[in-house]
Amino acid sequence: MSSNDGTVYLLRNRTAERSDGWVSPEPAGDVIADAVVGATDLDAADIDAIETYVDGESLRAVVTEGTTESLTFAVEGHDVTITADGDVAVDG
Repeated sequence: MSSNDGTVYLLRNRTAERSDGWVSPEPAGDVIADAVVGATDLDAADIDAIETYVDGESLRAVVTEGTTESLTFAVEGHDVTITADGDVAVDG
């Protein structure tokens, strides 16, 4: 998902079912940062804006356009892989 301002959005925990059936997209940078924090010994203050680590067009090609199956990039020494399904994996 994306917006007119160029921000790429992801649906966090797409497979988790909510009782009300509602899901809310979140900025990809927030979802990715949270995944890195959860899988490493880093905290949020250690992570810069997502644009520091990955080009927005490359991220958009995977998440929004689906023209690329996955994308791997480094965030503070950890490999992060995002798939066209919106899954984020961190090699801690």
